[in-house]
Amino acid sequence: MVAALGGLLFGYDTAVIAGAIGFLEIHFHLDAAMTGWAASSALCGCMAGVLFAGAFSDKMGRKRTLVVAGCLFLAGSLGSALPREFSTFVWFRILGGIGVGIASMASPMYIAEIAPARFRGRLVSVNQFAIISGMVVIYLVNYAIARHGNDAWRADYSWRWMFASGILPSAVFLVLLAFVPESPRWLFEKGRRDEAIGILTKVDGPGNARLEAATIEQAIACESGSVSQLFAPGMRKALIIGISLAVLQQVTGINVFLYYAPEIFKRLGSGVDVALMETIVVGAVNLLFTVVAIWLVDRLGRKALMIAGSAGMGICLLGLGWAAQAGVIAAGLLVLVLGYIACFAISVGPVTWVILSEIFPTKIRGRALSIVTLSLWSANFVVSQTFPMMDGNQWLAARFHHGFPFYVYAVFCVVLVAIVWKLVPETKGRSLEEIEQDWIEAALRGTR
Repeated sequence: MVAALGGLLFGYDTAVIAGAIGFLEIHFHLDAAMTGWAASSALCGCMAGVLFAGAFSDKMGRKRTLVVAGCLFLAGSLGSALPREFSTFVWFRILGGIGVGIASMASPMYIAEIAPARFRGRLVSVNQFAIISGMVVIYLVNYAIARHGNDAWRADYSWRWMFASGILPSAVFLVLLAFVPESPRWLFEKGRRDEAIGILTKVDGPGNARLEAATIEQAIACESGSVSQLFAPGMRKALIIGISLAVLQQVTGINVFLYYAPEIFKRLGSGVDVALMETIVVGAVNLLFTVVAIWLVDRLGRKALMIAGSAGMGICLLGLGWAAQAGVIAAGLLVLVLGYIACFAISVGPVTWVILSEIFPTKIRGRALSIVTLSLWSANFVVSQTFPMMDGNQWLAARFHHGFPFYVYAVFCVVLVAIVWKLVPETKGRSLEEIEQDWIEAALRGTR
């Protein structure tokens, strides 16, 4: 749960922009491109963060990496609340984004490495639950802050309080990290066997600890620890799968609804208070169905959830495109948005992180996840930057009436279904070392 607080801060820090973006647009007199930059600038920090986090976590440990993330969250929250210049705001958003990028990789990796195989899907999904919890909390905080004062006060000060509110959860995260152990798999890799076995014993009892220790040591002995291992036969397929899932999780449009939901609802006829309340409903549905995913992921498996959820997302996006084009009222669109969010939360949201945390060898897991998570944040940046530009394009608006972006994201849902069906292996109930051995055997079969 402590490690998953990194996920909570991830959700809190990225979703705070949803309530603040309209007021930032007014305060700093932003055009469509600069509005997109206000929302997506933190994602540049996320990309930088994952580049740093992989090598750091492999060298210095998973726990220390989470501590660095917490410090950057704290600094970014404070700095984003104080600036007079838009450029200063952007720099502090990038700084906080570095913390988000680090946590987005380090939290699920730490959980996967410390969790018993039979519970790993559920426990890594708890990280996604924490991400969504952070989003719901900040939606509520944004709503409470935005209800105070007149329009002038909101434009000048409300967004400052929204960003400053992140100081408290950041401080709590840093304090609690003092009480968690290091990843046992990282300790084995560094030769600190007694410490690692002690942690495994606390997690799953002495009998399971001995068995787990034997398989971990055997797997580590076969690993080179070189990044070039990622591009070897077998592992190369794992890397392709990881990058594909990471990119497609984003380009299917989820962060359009998480970052721009109030503005979408306002454009479709809702007032400020109603739009923020509808955003809270979106967050609550996201949270509820993430709980369902936690319950299902170790029962039904990864592939079934991913295929069903991706298909459902695509159907809802087609409905949203048609509804926006046909001028359907906001209430009708809200139903489709909630359907899309439910499908994402039960599948692509948590299960992508589960798969990404499972498919790479221990010695290079940090660096591998850096590459994959960099791809994820790069795709997130592209989506966040281009949505206001597509949505505000007069030529597209005249023909699709704000529906065009939803059609684009629906096409990517079809691609996601195809890739999961054809390429992604089922990893339910298998140890990380068993999954790694499958890639090695596949590579050996391919060279014969």
